[in-house]
Amino acid sequence: MSVRRGRHRIAAAAAAVAAAVGLVALAGCSTAPREVRPGATTAASGSATGLTGTLTVFAAASLTGAFDELTADFAAQHPGVDVRPVTYDGSSTLATQLVEGARADVFASADEATMATVDDAGLVDGAPTLFATNTLQIAVPAGNPELIASVADLAVLASSGGRVVLCAAQVPCGAASQEVLASAGVTLTPASEEQSVTAVLTKVAAGEADAGLVYRTDVLAAGDDVEGVDVDEAATAVNRYPIAVLGTGSRSSQDAVVAQAFVDLVLSDAGRQVLADRGFVTP
Repeated sequence: MSVRRGRHRIAAAAAAVAAAVGLVALAGCSTAPREVRPGATTAASGSATGLTGTLTVFAAASLTGAFDELTADFAAQHPGVDVRPVTYDGSSTLATQLVEGARADVFASADEATMATVDDAGLVDGAPTLFATNTLQIAVPAGNPELIASVADLAVLASSGGRVVLCAAQVPCGAASQEVLASAGVTLTPASEEQSVTAVLTKVAAGEADAGLVYRTDVLAAGDDVEGVDVDEAATAVNRYPIAVLGTGSRSSQDAVVAQAFVDLVLSDAGRQVLADRGFVTP
């Protein structure tokens, strides 16, 4: 996959360091090369900081449960901050909205390539920070009525009239799905291609699809409505999640201090525990 300079910066730092403590710089966008730093462990301080302002977060759909809890915790710690409901969607959709002028203080993406799109547009203040990873599972209705046990079974199901649903290729879960299919050496024509992993999971849970590829965290969040089938090929398509404060002065944060405090919470031990409880792997 071809990537621009912003993508190379993110990938280089992610491979170099696994866990370093630090804060994302609060200054405006720099002309120096930006690198992704691994997850920090500094927790956001409590309500004694007296933070005021607003917090608007854009986050990948797969982060819904974790970020709902984290923003609620943040609001409790900082009662002077107006914490807006998180906007969840496919990462590529959110990135497009930001580049086209939507306002947000923090962006958390399900992959580095999508974050690089926002970074390349000059909207990232400082450097994105990797904070979690995720892998795919095959989601099937409870009881696995089609007896799906592998990616190859998905292809057989799709070719025999079964309803296999995937994320669209431009969405991070769709790109990862294509990598998994290629690794398994199979091709299939999905019954539909969705713009977020949540939409795929919803169709499987509602009985509108016989199977779909989703993140393992989404299977866990669905409870008894679906089952997850592990596939060996998932190891070839690990999604790495970066988070960033968006730059002040242009279509984004009015208060970088508030935004940074939320990022610090996500990167803290408490934030990592929230993510781990939902199946994410944290640095």
